[in-house]
Amino acid sequence: MKRENELWQLLKLAGPIAFAQAGYALMGLVDTAVVGRLGSAPLGAVGLANGLFFAFAVIGIGAMMGLDPLFAQALGAGDQKRAQELVWQGLWLSLAVTLVLALPIALLPFLLEPAGVAPDVARDGRLFIWLRLPGLWPMLAFASLRSYLQAAQRTHALVFAVLIANVANLLLDIGLVFGKAGMPALGAPGSALATSFCGLVQFVVVAFAVHPQKGISRRLAILDLRKALNVGIPVGLQMGAEVGVFALVGLLAARLGALSAAAHQVAIALASFTFCAAVGVGMAGTVQVGRAVGARDTPGARRAGLMAFASGTCVMGISAIAFWVAPGWLARILSDSPEVVAASVPLLAVCAVFQLSDGVQGVGSGVLRGVGDTRFAFLANVGGHYLVGLPLAILLGLHFGWGVIGLWWGLCAGLTAVAAALLTRFVRLSSREIKPLEQHPRH
Repeated sequence: MKRENELWQLLKLAGPIAFAQAGYALMGLVDTAVVGRLGSAPLGAVGLANGLFFAFAVIGIGAMMGLDPLFAQALGAGDQKRAQELVWQGLWLSLAVTLVLALPIALLPFLLEPAGVAPDVARDGRLFIWLRLPGLWPMLAFASLRSYLQAAQRTHALVFAVLIANVANLLLDIGLVFGKAGMPALGAPGSALATSFCGLVQFVVVAFAVHPQKGISRRLAILDLRKALNVGIPVGLQMGAEVGVFALVGLLAARLGALSAAAHQVAIALASFTFCAAVGVGMAGTVQVGRAVGARDTPGARRAGLMAFASGTCVMGISAIAFWVAPGWLARILSDSPEVVAASVPLLAVCAVFQLSDGVQGVGSGVLRGVGDTRFAFLANVGGHYLVGLPLAILLGLHFGWGVIGLWWGLCAGLTAVAAALLTRFVRLSSREIKPLEQHPRH
């Protein structure tokens, strides 16, 4: 009965988090679907630019996730005051990370044409990145508040924020891409401006849901930022390594031609959307494992982690079936071009194969984050993606001439290697006592 209750608590928390994560990914899907009506070159530009932007932005998002175990372990120990102190430090952290990442992101567009990207794709990609940049701070600030709300198991605001942002994004996409309702017709880059604005909307909504107690210090505390970054920087580097390898494969796909780039974007948009389910379970696992660690309950942390692994695998199995059974129907959601749909179908078959691995590695990162062990996840991602996945992708896709399908089989191999490493690591760590990151007063 206890385990059934724990499973229900995990899924009850994972559902809204996955919904919020899926809602954010849905904005990317809507961007892709709207821009896809302009043709393969604009669609390829959005895919390439979005991948490059997130290759840097996810480092910031990961840095913010250093707050996840701190929030969860504090609340697991019953230390509400400490958790609310960290809310303000999270906002300071989001500002600092934004200042560090803004310059390299702003310089990215100058590398597109020298990298061999076609001029028309590079032009739209350049404008997309620059219009996406103003949304960086709201996105990171939202991530910090989300960490607190999910650790406190107050997820309704996250769902509400995502619903509002998605409605606004759809309307703004149509208006700014095609020039409707008196808005300027910006083409593909218009979707970036829409997403940046909607990120601000999400942050404002969740900010109203956080009610700090009176007497909580709002001053910058360097020691707290250092604690968060000690955990968060490896998470950011891990996420950067993962997204970076997909961005590199996107760049290689773009060099194979506009059609390959467009097919890659369709497949990556759909795979990213289904991955949200694994992320939701992984984040719920972060909370459940972190709370158990904060309460000094290592057996409970082990149960929560293994339950998260099993749940993530089952959920991703459903998406694997969908990719295998209806790839053409799914591709037609994002593009009305028969050529793009035909090129996307084989990639979605590869997606079906790696869904289980993707689920295990997504959950694995989350449960290890609850423990506070983030360096291993970074090393596992570097080893799996850059020593296994990327070399195999280049070998199959370019050397043996398999094209974009070969690139994706390389990605599949890398994800599988990472998944095996993370599951093994958690099983070993949870076989002995896990100590929390901070000492908290007994309640």
